[in-house]
Amino acid sequence: MTESTPRSAASADPAPVWHASHSEDVLDALSTSMTGLTADEADRRLDETGRNELDLVGATPWWRVLFRQFISPMVAILLVAGLVTLVQRHFVDAGAIFLILSINAALGFWQERKAESDVRALQSLSTPSCRLLRDGREQEISAPLVVPGDIVLLESGERVPADMRLLEANALQVDESMLTGESLAATKSTRPVPRDATASDRSNILFSGTFVTSGRGRGVVVATGNHTELGEINRLVQGPSAKTPMQVLTDALERRIGLVVLTGVAVVFIVGLLLGNSPSDMLRTSVALAVASIPEGLPIVLTVAMSVGVSRMAKRGAVIRFLPAVETLGSTDVIASDKTGTLTRNELTVEKIWTSEGVHDLPPVQATGDQPFDPSLESPLVRDVLRAGALTNEATRDEGEYLAFSGDAVDAAMAHAAVRHETVDEDERRAEPEAHLPYEPDLGYSQTVRTDYTGRRVLYVKGSPDALVEMSVDLADAHGTRPFDRGIIEAANHEMASRGLRVIATAARVLPPDEQLRDPLPEPSGLTFLGLSGMTDPPRHGVVEAIGDCQRAGIAIKMITGDHPATAMAIAERLGLPTDAPALTGAELAELDDDALAARLDETSVAARVTPKDKLRIVGALQRMGKVVAVTGDGVNDAPALKAAAIGVAMGRSGTDVARESADLVLTDDNFVTIVHAVEQGRVTFASIRKATYFLLSTGVGGFVAVALSVLADQPLLFLPVQMLWINLVTNGVQDLALALEPAEGDELTRRPRPRSEGVLSRTLWFRMLITGTWMATGVLLTFAWALWSGLELEHARTLALTAFVLFNFFQAMSSRAEYRSVFRLNPLRNKPLLLSSLGALSLQWVAMNWSVSASLLSLTPLTALEWLACALIGSTVLVIVEGEKFVRRWSHRRDGR
Repeated sequence: MTESTPRSAASADPAPVWHASHSEDVLDALSTSMTGLTADEADRRLDETGRNELDLVGATPWWRVLFRQFISPMVAILLVAGLVTLVQRHFVDAGAIFLILSINAALGFWQERKAESDVRALQSLSTPSCRLLRDGREQEISAPLVVPGDIVLLESGERVPADMRLLEANALQVDESMLTGESLAATKSTRPVPRDATASDRSNILFSGTFVTSGRGRGVVVATGNHTELGEINRLVQGPSAKTPMQVLTDALERRIGLVVLTGVAVVFIVGLLLGNSPSDMLRTSVALAVASIPEGLPIVLTVAMSVGVSRMAKRGAVIRFLPAVETLGSTDVIASDKTGTLTRNELTVEKIWTSEGVHDLPPVQATGDQPFDPSLESPLVRDVLRAGALTNEATRDEGEYLAFSGDAVDAAMAHAAVRHETVDEDERRAEPEAHLPYEPDLGYSQTVRTDYTGRRVLYVKGSPDALVEMSVDLADAHGTRPFDRGIIEAANHEMASRGLRVIATAARVLPPDEQLRDPLPEPSGLTFLGLSGMTDPPRHGVVEAIGDCQRAGIAIKMITGDHPATAMAIAERLGLPTDAPALTGAELAELDDDALAARLDETSVAARVTPKDKLRIVGALQRMGKVVAVTGDGVNDAPALKAAAIGVAMGRSGTDVARESADLVLTDDNFVTIVHAVEQGRVTFASIRKATYFLLSTGVGGFVAVALSVLADQPLLFLPVQMLWINLVTNGVQDLALALEPAEGDELTRRPRPRSEGVLSRTLWFRMLITGTWMATGVLLTFAWALWSGLELEHARTLALTAFVLFNFFQAMSSRAEYRSVFRLNPLRNKPLLLSSLGALSLQWVAMNWSVSASLLSLTPLTALEWLACALIGSTVLVIVEGEKFVRRWSHRRDGR
């Protein structure tokens, strides 16, 4: 079909708007013709415009990934501490610090590089080719060598290599879902369209990367590479990503720790000098104080906790590209999801059949192939509708998959329904028809002539209800036919369409044996109207339940699609999304300011007929509302929003390369349900980080206060630097890693998302950290003072105080397993690493005191059994304090009804 509308004067513009111009003007502007370019001219243009490829972000260099492991404030503090101890020639201290830094960097480096390689393994490495005219003859060349002005030939099953203005179109339909979000194939023509037409309404333009589902076409290339519509979206996704919420929180925590440590060390150093201590002694004391208070294990705890979360997610089909993103889903309170291919299967399915007998619901598709009994299929009328749809059909059967069909989405759906319900077999469907006329958009129908099992010649027609109503003279019923009633058919059509169904009509006529057929077939008339088929893109398996889980977890779902608002709202209702407020449309969005947009997003769950830029604005509006936004999608049109969101979730199988490159999380199974598991695991990961951080900081506060007070009281140095490193890196350093492995408590998906203003530690844990840290410091100082007062040697007194501190850490680790629940209600075997590491820490302390080599390095001396018992009783008091504080909080919550 070629354009036939009159040309306008506007088309003479020397730089035409391609979709608003006539084909002759487009050819003139591009200095080409219907026979294409010469090879020499094509080479010259290739030198000018460059290859027909997108500038995708390349792999992050290894050195940059490695450098990224050393730029956090906490790591910087540890580096300074290590250098200071090295200058003072305390090689054991320095070696321990640098070892912990190396392990942390190695873990983070390995995880990020592995995730990036997993994602790149999903990408297609093939270079597509295309058919075009060069030097007046048809040739096949590599798509990257296409240039503006080339005449490209396309047919069903081929991918569009560049943006093209159509010159010829014959029943051409194109799947543009990866670009526009439309689930239905777009019908193409050559006629000019208004200058202000959106991308989805430019029926005479073929976009790079889209897929021809049926028909044939010829077009002239108007843009290649980065200048295509695909390239415009690609530009939106370039640039650095924003920090995740977890990174923001940990950066703030590390800065706070650094400031407190540096201030405390400076005050103690100055006060010590004023009390008459030598600078060298105070420098050693300051190093001990810094080592006592800096939680050396925190960076590695964060890395281990997130690495464990990554591993757990990978087993459920989710690949994390950037380590901190593992936690971000746990703090997410809005998921803005693409519809097509993410929430739905991106394939039409016949769900309802209307005949003169009424509406019949077809049973859902079963993945196993075992279909439930369908009483409606006993009706000859229903079977006739299914047969007519399957025989007037150009879909092809895919080998190796259960009832999978390729081709036009409507044809595939109707062929699948008929074969699945055994109203027609595949051999009959594939048999060569006596005559056939493919679907013509201008006509609105397709037709075929076949011989049925009785030997009758039957003309089957399938198309739009409006077209077939005009050509029908009677209506099929249980007794043969009855007078045609246009009103009831139009009412049935309206009812099905209002439910978001795409409605296709079928009709038939038995041909006399002597009727001669013309080629092409003439317009059919005298048809018997058989019925209507209603089809939709159904939800993916498990998505409805997954959305329900998200809503119970306090996470709002926003469905964003390029589909018609009525279709989108119908799908939203089936998914269980709130439908009280109408869908936000792209046209409406353009008229709203930021405040009005925020108000609309607060009330609606659906955005329809939106462009990639609209999606980007929606994400920005949600973020300005204080939301932590996750965006899911698989198409190129989703990429800008994926990049801008706190976390982007891309589909691994059906997703485009651009979408995967823009995402933080890739679902290898393309299953929205996996996101729910990721949300749960994200919350488990954050809880583990919170528990381990609380444990480290509370013991760090205890050490800091104890050492500082001993200096201010003009006592001998409480702990040597190497002894503090022993505690931080060997004893509680093992237990904090085990806390990072704490399993789920089981109620993660019933909690509301934590407030965005809340840091790594809640107010409850900050308060508990201060009281327990102060209590541990007091207990250690009293033990040290009592030992000196009893006349024990300084080395013996330090050993006694250090052992008491180790046992404080032991009981503090046990109490850190839950923020509110009592430790006595937790099964100690659920976290075997913590139990074993805690007992192992006590064993290491005993070995260190009794082995002569370690005792000499650490300046320790053996303790008696009675002294060990006394230290255990002192250390257990912290458990009593924490359990008492938890009990008071639980009682207060029950009293207030919270």
